[in-house]
Amino acid sequence: GTALGFTLVLVLFAALRERIDAADVPAPFRGASIGLITAGLMSMAFMGFIGLA
Repeated sequence: GTALGFTLVLVLFAALRERIDAADVPAPFRGASIGLITAGLMSMAFMGFIGLA
């Protein structure tokens, strides 16, 4: 359960970080700030799975 979900999040976040590194991100959002924005969007996406359990 939990370990599988954690692994899924790590793999997805790693894939997104690679895509972000290749993308043309504005200077104020490079680095940790785009990582926090991505984590926030992913957390909102995973909140949609609450009703499935």
